[in-house]
Parts: sequence; structure tokens; C-alpha cells
Amino acid sequence: MTMVDRRTLLLGIGAGLAACAAAAPARAATPRAAKLIAAARAQLGVTLRYDPAYTALRFPMGDVPRAKGVCTDVLIRAYRDALGLDLQALVHADMKAAFAAYPRIWGLRRPDPSIDHRRVPNLRAWLSRKGAALPVPRDPAGWQPGDIFTSLISGRLPHIGIVSDRAGARGPMVIHNIGAGAREEDALGDWPVTGRYRWALG
Repeated sequence: MTMVDRRTLLLGIGAGLAACAAAAPARAATPRAAKLIAAARAQLGVTLRYDPAYTALRFPMGDVPRAKGVCTDVLIRAYRDALGLDLQALVHADMKAAFAAYPRIWGLRRPDPSIDHRRVPNLRAWLSRKGAALPVPRDPAGWQPGDIFTSLISGRLPHIGIVSDRAGARGPMVIHNIGAGAREEDALGDWPVTGRYRWALG
């Protein structure tokens, strides 16, 4: 799916669900959550496009050029920039130790540090294994700044982003890349949420 196709699909789904979520006020972020959000927000206007192409990365701290990326790169870059935590190295170490605990969607026989951390299902598995999973709030006001959300778009596209400390009309805003670069949008309720995580913000 091209960037334009993905964005068009997501906007169409979002418009259809826009009336389903209630507004929520902004909540104060903890100091570490505020740093994480600021690092995610710093990607706005820098990461300008969505590019899912496989790229061989250096290890550790490998990255594609910041002008491009996918949804997971928003999270990876924010944790590196704000807190010095390298999800590439952390996910790779855990997959080497417990490869069977991770999804086998892609037919891999061994960990690949160039791509494993950039896949939403792997991040969900890793976050759950680290005790970061939380119940998904039934009310938008239940989300906290710095929470990580995952969702499933059109029943088949896994997505991830960071909950902002700014309020939208329908709930807290999110910082993510759904097809046109890093953006901060009122989009948390646009697609079915599949997970909520809070990691390294205590």
C-alpha cells in the first residue's frame, strides 16, 4: 500500500468514527512522560513521510534517515532522544533470549536487529513481557500522557503511537505517523484500540 493510499484509507475510517469518542481534558504529564512527549513532538516537521521499506541498520542505535519512517520509529526515536533507551537493542536482546515468545508472522528463523523493533506486533510482545501492559480505558479521560497505544486499522494494519499531553475535541491527542510523517492529531478513537502500555516513565 502506498503512502497516499494508506493515508486516504485512514482518513476515511477516521471520519466515519469521529462521533464515537467523547472529549477529554488534557492531563498533566509526569516529568519523564513530558520528556518523552517533547521528543516525539520534536519529530513534527522533521519526519515528513511514511516509508516501510526494509533498511539494513547499524547496531545498536541504528535508524533510517529521520525525514522518513514508520509508526514505530516515532516511539523508538522518542525513547532514545528523551530517555536514552534503545528499543532496537532491548528488543533484539529479548528476542535472542526468547525468540519463541514473539510472533512468527514474517517467517523469520532468527532475530533481525534491522527490523524486529520496527514491527508493532514485536513491540507489543516486548512491552507485555516487560510488564508495561495496562487496561484500555473505557473513557478517553482514562489515558495518561506518555501512554503508548496500539490499534488495528481496517482490521489488518497494526499501528502504534504516543498519547500527548494536549487535549483534542474527542480525547487526548496522539503523536504518530500514519502515512504522511509525524503528526500530532485528535485521532485516538479513530480505530479499534488493541493495547495500552506505559513503560519507563515511573
